[in-house]
Amino acid sequence: MWVVFALILGALVFYLFERAAMEMTSLGIICVLLIFFHFFPVVGADGAAALPPARILQGFANPALITVVALLVMGQGMIRTGVLDRGAGLILGLGGGNAGLIVSMLVALVVTISVSAFLNNIPVVVIFIPIMEALAHRYGRSVSKLMIPLSYAAVLGGMTTLIGSSTNLLVNSALIEMKVAPFSFFDFSIPGLVMAAAGLGYVVFMAPRLLPDRAGLADDMSDETGRHFVAQITVSADSKLVGKGAPGGHFASLPEKTLRLVQRGERAILPPFEDYLVRPGDVLVVAATRKALAKFLAGDPGLLYPNLEEGRSFPSDTDRGGRWQEGGQTLAEVMVAPASVMKGQTLPQIGFRYKTHCIVLGIQRRSRMIPQRLTDIRLEPGDVLLVQGQPDDVAALRRHRDVGLLEWSAEELPALDHAKRATVIFLSVVALAASGAVPIVVAALTGAAALVAFGVLNVRQAFQAVDPKIVTTIASALALGVDLQETGGARYLAHGLVTAFQGASPATILSLFFLLVAGLSNIISTKTAAVLFTPIAVDLAIELGVEPHVFAVAVIFAANCSFASPLGYQTNLLVMGPGHYKFTDFARAGLPLIVLLWAAFSLFAPWYYGI
Repeated sequence: MWVVFALILGALVFYLFERAAMEMTSLGIICVLLIFFHFFPVVGADGAAALPPARILQGFANPALITVVALLVMGQGMIRTGVLDRGAGLILGLGGGNAGLIVSMLVALVVTISVSAFLNNIPVVVIFIPIMEALAHRYGRSVSKLMIPLSYAAVLGGMTTLIGSSTNLLVNSALIEMKVAPFSFFDFSIPGLVMAAAGLGYVVFMAPRLLPDRAGLADDMSDETGRHFVAQITVSADSKLVGKGAPGGHFASLPEKTLRLVQRGERAILPPFEDYLVRPGDVLVVAATRKALAKFLAGDPGLLYPNLEEGRSFPSDTDRGGRWQEGGQTLAEVMVAPASVMKGQTLPQIGFRYKTHCIVLGIQRRSRMIPQRLTDIRLEPGDVLLVQGQPDDVAALRRHRDVGLLEWSAEELPALDHAKRATVIFLSVVALAASGAVPIVVAALTGAAALVAFGVLNVRQAFQAVDPKIVTTIASALALGVDLQETGGARYLAHGLVTAFQGASPATILSLFFLLVAGLSNIISTKTAAVLFTPIAVDLAIELGVEPHVFAVAVIFAANCSFASPLGYQTNLLVMGPGHYKFTDFARAGLPLIVLLWAAFSLFAPWYYGI
């Protein structure tokens, strides 16, 4: 028992001060446990070793861990298909002025909470970071005012269902390990919604007031992300742009793009565009950032595929014709080389698409804006071309003599053609898990496998979604939890807590227990806190004669209260960079939220559970 306590304390020190990579610390803990209990075995009632290697290592095959991994893969599928991007983008069109910011922020965080209830929090935050950056830019506010509230909202949403957070799944798994009835999908949703509602009011109206006013990452990189490319849009007869005007050069339906020129047959229409209405066949020359063009690809990719090579085709046009609307696309930037033969030529003259199998979406020429059609621009050395193509075609540009691939610029585009498949699979998993038709681990793992089987993700992309830090940390936490239970450490601590607060009511002890777990979850990871305190919670409930699920719920909510430190939860680490936060910023905004949720739980839970 005391060896396990010492290991837990040592793990806390290493996790807190990052003496080694978290993965190495976690694996080191497992190795020490294996060696120690091999030479000093714990003998069970049947005379056999209670902690053989298989028992210590079973965390790697734990259903909760497998479920977490499967949900991470599903989150990756939702990101790559851009499913959530389309709905989230509507938030940017809400309101105006300070009231508009509050409304937009409230809607964004409500959506975040709602989605986080059914999807792993990490991909949700990844998706919404650019949304919050756009809101900050639109309303002239510092991005540092919005990023921490985003992370907090995701955590609050994760409290409301069994699959909302890996923490919830681990507590449930620990209950099963201890022969206690597990939670169902919505068992703690009502108190979870009460906690989320209390927290939402705080993160919308109070947290931004407590956070510093600092420039965000987007502001620091404005010289790169603010670069505008010249792109062209060919208007078809069925385009949504037909009949629309562009006062001041801005289309309401084309946000973040500025109209520079209209080519109508042989006639060029120049600014101002006060009386201009779009007709079929018009070629619109626009200026937009790479980010804006990437968003446009997600909405209507066909509009950005101009006829760059009149009269030319691929050797097998039937095979290659729809190549740029398939999944697995890569967006990258290439620079025209100083001695390039492309100098002074246009894209149709070069036959760029024919030779490289990549299409040019935009051209950027230093700080100059070129008032010409994309197909009429004569290239110069130093021009940057924004290109799209299959990964192998883009990679082949490294060997091209006339252009240089800017390696940092390559990124995968959402597999838009698989969005419906991903949505159906995700909703099916949620429905199966929520209904109890199959165990959650079965639904999640089957869903992850279906994403690969139906081509939404390939095997490489699925494995990329699996964070080894999460796997090893959960496995080591589960191993420590099992050892704590088998060595009697959990019972010892539970009895000590009851003795320390002798005479106090179960409701008071429940409240103090919540505060203890919440405090430690900001020092160690939420997953570790959940696994270590669940056995203690069960034994504590038994000592008090209370239903074990009441104290298990306290562990779920309290372990998720990792608001005062960036160490406890990965979403806090995700927003740390974009928001330019310091460690103290999380404490300033997070401590009041912890106190608020502690008070809400202490008042509501005893009444709700009748203790």
